[in-house]
Amino acid sequence: MIDLHNHTILCNHANDLIDEYIEKAIKKGIKIYGFSDHAPMNYDEKYRMSFDDMDMYENWIDKVKEKYQNKIKILKGYEVDFTPEVDKRVIERNVDYLIGSVHFLDNWGFDNPEFLSEWTKRDVDDVYKEYFELIEKLAQSKMFDIVGHLDLIKIFGYRPKEDVKVIAKRAIEAIADKKMVVEINTAGIRKKVNEAYPSVELLEMIKKANIDITFGSDAHSKAQVGFKLKESYELAKLIGFKRVVYFENREKKYKKL
Repeated sequence: MIDLHNHTILCNHANDLIDEYIEKAIKKGIKIYGFSDHAPMNYDEKYRMSFDDMDMYENWIDKVKEKYQNKIKILKGYEVDFTPEVDKRVIERNVDYLIGSVHFLDNWGFDNPEFLSEWTKRDVDDVYKEYFELIEKLAQSKMFDIVGHLDLIKIFGYRPKEDVKVIAKRAIEAIADKKMVVEINTAGIRKKVNEAYPSVELLEMIKKANIDITFGSDAHSKAQVGFKLKESYELAKLIGFKRVVYFENREKKYKKL
């Protein structure tokens, strides 16, 4: 199994030590495990590492990569917020992969429970359209390897009246055009929406568009490592996916599902 989306204490909202994550991954039978902590930016600093932390973070990963080399393959990445101005200091880092994610619509952190009340002030369909327009731009930017939690916008269970497949169509076409990878992220099963990102209906569109997939448990603690990963593998097989992707030095590598 492959699990590429995982965090560390440097993001300021995760628990446990890196070694504890890895030991749990080994016990779960995960063969390729990636850290992709929240990259720094000059906004929302409370929930991410600082630019000064980047060398330390990467050194941590390099050390455990060597320490556990005979037990598990460790990869190094960042989860990068796609905003109008993505900092080149992150994009230019020497890592295995970059996950591009959308967590903000303008200055609204729509997935943060602190700002949940904002949902009641907005039209849900408009929010979804704005979100997937940003996902489309994220893909078109060609800065990232993986699209993080494709339909994160559903996190609190708000659903559009319009068919989400119609709303997400252009974004999925852009992902396919730029040959990006979509992760099946199991964190949504731990949230109010109670389903993985993306939904089955969007996964079926992704399969039809010949987009490759990978997997991430989005762990913020050792207890969440590999969460519902086996079930997600089975779902991917059921939909018809035949392979899973990981990255080394920003290059795609493939494993059979």
